[in-house]
Amino acid sequence: MFLTFFASAQEQCSLSINGTVIDEYTDTPLSFVNVTIQEINQGVSTDEDGTFFINNLCPGHYHLSISHIGCDPKLIHLDLDQDTTLHLFLAHTPVSLDGVVIAGKSGAKNIQAKSTIGKQLIEDNIDSNVSELLERETGVTSLKNGNNVAKPVVHGLFGNRLTIMYNGVEQAGQQWGNDHSPEIDPLIANRLTVIKGASALEFGGANFGSVVLVEPRKIGREPHLHGRLGYSFASNGRGHNANLKMQQFTPLVAWRINGTFKRYGDGRAPNYFLNNTGFDEYNFAIQLEKSFKDKLFTELYVSTFNSRLGILRGSHIGNLTDLETALTSSIPFFTEPAFSYELEAPSQEVHHHFFKLNSKYYLSESKQLEFSWASQINDRKELDVRRSGRSDIPALSLLQYTNTIDVKYKQTVTEGNIKIGSQNVFINNSNEPGTGILPLIPNYFSARSGVYGILNRNIGNLLFEMALRYDFVLQNVATINSSREIVNYENRFHNLAGATGISLKLSNTQSLSINTGYAMRNPAINELYSNGLHQGVSGIEEGSIDLNTERSWKTTLEYKLLTGSDFSLESLIYFQRIGNYIFLEPQDEVRLTIRGAFPVFKYTQTEASISGFDLNAQYSFTNSLIGNLKYSYTLGNDMTNDVSLINIPAANIFNSFTYRFNKSWSFSNARIENVEIEWNNRYVFKQSRVLEEQDFTAVPAAYFLTGLRASFNQVFSKYTLRYFFKLENALDTKYRDYLNRQRYFADDLGRNFSLGISLKF
Repeated sequence: MFLTFFASAQEQCSLSINGTVIDEYTDTPLSFVNVTIQEINQGVSTDEDGTFFINNLCPGHYHLSISHIGCDPKLIHLDLDQDTTLHLFLAHTPVSLDGVVIAGKSGAKNIQAKSTIGKQLIEDNIDSNVSELLERETGVTSLKNGNNVAKPVVHGLFGNRLTIMYNGVEQAGQQWGNDHSPEIDPLIANRLTVIKGASALEFGGANFGSVVLVEPRKIGREPHLHGRLGYSFASNGRGHNANLKMQQFTPLVAWRINGTFKRYGDGRAPNYFLNNTGFDEYNFAIQLEKSFKDKLFTELYVSTFNSRLGILRGSHIGNLTDLETALTSSIPFFTEPAFSYELEAPSQEVHHHFFKLNSKYYLSESKQLEFSWASQINDRKELDVRRSGRSDIPALSLLQYTNTIDVKYKQTVTEGNIKIGSQNVFINNSNEPGTGILPLIPNYFSARSGVYGILNRNIGNLLFEMALRYDFVLQNVATINSSREIVNYENRFHNLAGATGISLKLSNTQSLSINTGYAMRNPAINELYSNGLHQGVSGIEEGSIDLNTERSWKTTLEYKLLTGSDFSLESLIYFQRIGNYIFLEPQDEVRLTIRGAFPVFKYTQTEASISGFDLNAQYSFTNSLIGNLKYSYTLGNDMTNDVSLINIPAANIFNSFTYRFNKSWSFSNARIENVEIEWNNRYVFKQSRVLEEQDFTAVPAAYFLTGLRASFNQVFSKYTLRYFFKLENALDTKYRDYLNRQRYFADDLGRNFSLGISLKF
């Protein structure tokens, strides 16, 4: 009886799992990949051929964790009742390339130039906003207003020319100000993608060849409750960052929730505090998904973003003499020697609420119809330093309602795809009464209706893509002149856009792609009708009703080289000509108002060209030591006046050396794995082409920053702890960045270290 029982037990626990892990981009085996069965904390690492083998397993339900340094980890739910073989793919190559998702018949992949930031990097930078995360990519910088406000700049373009897609919908906030960050919590995203080609016409007609995609992941068919709880502390600003994410798939509905809280006090430059530059932020999102008989997929997504942030007190000056002193002083006015979490005027309060209902109906294996309706509410209040105790009354209070209706039809054809769509956006923007000040932005209603078509095809080693788009824009605007009379305007615009691209596979390791496209962009409301003090950037802004529609032609040439896992290179050359280029030009004037003294800016037009070069290269010295080099150069010319364009990012170079411990250490009830240490350096050149008379202060000098990053996982049977650390501006360098409007008055942030921990269950 004992022998029979023993044999039966041996038979029941004699199952095995084996498999191979492959690099998704190079199709080469990945060694030193950690494969762990969480329930029994048993794991192995892949060998030089990328293979692994785990035996003596009992039948049951298991979670298989696949992780590798430099990759987003994968978690697979497995019902084990027999010997199982797995073929797994990881996006290992750090040079960012576009991925391919194959469902049913495969079609031609998109050939636009892309770069992507993965989930692990987003989670390890819980203290960063969308713009700060995107700065890691070549060709991407940030236009800032202090240390808590930043918006992305791609190839020298930002704001109304750069479309940000939040969960498939064009983000519709108050995008007219350089001090207005995208109201998006990056921790809701599975990845952030930057499209730098000229054929991003699907995502809105106003973009001039660059789009940022903030993409949450679809909820997997995992029946168990899983989640992540993360926290980090940042020394500069004494910031607290917390995030909770949970999800589960059930037969009734798949659900995910995400909540984020942040609180920061005064930032610190190397020699002084940046008083009144803290912020509070709290966000929440819920995602529900339901499939009906594999034909109809429906998603409901609701989120809210809420932020209260301070503006450097020393940027608001009372008289002309003090303003001239502040623009040349090394230390800003109103600087106190003590740290504080308190937020006073000048400050901003922003609430952004988002609702989306999306449905996909699969007509057949190759045909798909998609409908989505999204509604957004953006409530922005800007508070100024006002006399007689009225600083709590907003100087600007705007409420914006946006509704977006999208309809798409997709069809897979022989060696290709066809996509046809219609996009309709309706915006109602109004000033809430009670400010006592003439509004900077008038009340307006805007409607945009667009149609587009995209075709791509595989022809041997050649990929071909073509896109066309037409948009009709209607603007009804009610302005108030200096005599407090209402003046109405009605504007109608017809915008055309077209693009084509070709990608040629030169060999198994090389490819060459070219994209070229034409686009039109009508003047935005702020460019036409701004009139008054823009509190957030401490300047007076004036629009011009005589502005004409911009016309742009952009061409990109991209070369990729992947020689296995040892070396990879991605380079991109681009040139863009923009007729009637609209920009905010500093005037040779400082104006004294009852609210203080402020520099004057005016929207004007010129003939412009923007060109540049992006380079991203990686080399593996050994299996453990990897080097990365990134370089970006952008050249902007005002061709009418034969000077440089302002607000064009300076050339910059980034390099890092990463050491990865390709082994794990087992303890009594846990394993230590994925240990990684990175040393990084960034050098930003001086924007020397801008003349002194083009701005209120001289262009700041070049600067060099160095930092460290480290992380590792502690794996238990039921959960995983991840520890991460980063040190920024380690040498406490004193510097001012050209694209930071705060540079007029103060230095940028000094040394900062962040320490964080996350629990995955």
